[in-house]
Amino acid sequence: MTTAIVDYGSGNLHSAEKSFARMAAETGAGAVVVTADPEAVRRADRVVLPGVGAFGDCAAGLRAVEGMVEALEDAVRGRGAPFFGICVGMQLMMAVGRERGEHAGLGWLPGAVEAIRPTDPALKIPHMGWNTLTGLAPHALFDGVAEGDSAYFVHSFHRVPVDDAHVLARTDYAGPITAMVGADNLIGAQFHPEKSQRVGLRLIGNFLRWRP
Repeated sequence: MTTAIVDYGSGNLHSAEKSFARMAAETGAGAVVVTADPEAVRRADRVVLPGVGAFGDCAAGLRAVEGMVEALEDAVRGRGAPFFGICVGMQLMMAVGRERGEHAGLGWLPGAVEAIRPTDPALKIPHMGWNTLTGLAPHALFDGVAEGDSAYFVHSFHRVPVDDAHVLARTDYAGPITAMVGADNLIGAQFHPEKSQRVGLRLIGNFLRWRP
């Protein structure tokens, strides 16, 4: 069993690798590799797409790795390998991102990535720090995670959903923020599980055991 963390020049690769490797050891989930090799991603049992920075830069960086988008499509959409998108990695699952222009995402889930516009002007952007998770939908990844648990966020843009169909959890920042999404073998978190201590490690462990 191998979990591939995609290296396309964007993401907290060291902290993500450390957290996923720790939970892989605890759950007996096999090896965790950080890789820029599309063939390794295509063969992986599970795939993690991190992301830090602007949507357009991350989308361009992903497409700049020859064959990587095709490998992701083959592994995740074709073969059904469980997939975890983190922060901008989650945003890239959407059809479009509107950060400094309009940029195409992978189009795996409906919705657009838009600027956060809190109704309270005193709240600063980016939305940064600990915030509570609310409205948890029934899902295997929430085993041991409770309504009101906190996760660590750092972002200025968020996924604006077409409807509630794929929203697994929200948080509030003077308005609703999509915190997690999911459908079939896809999971995405706007927050950073690798920085979210107990809750993040629990989610990672659940993902590594998950059989959608």
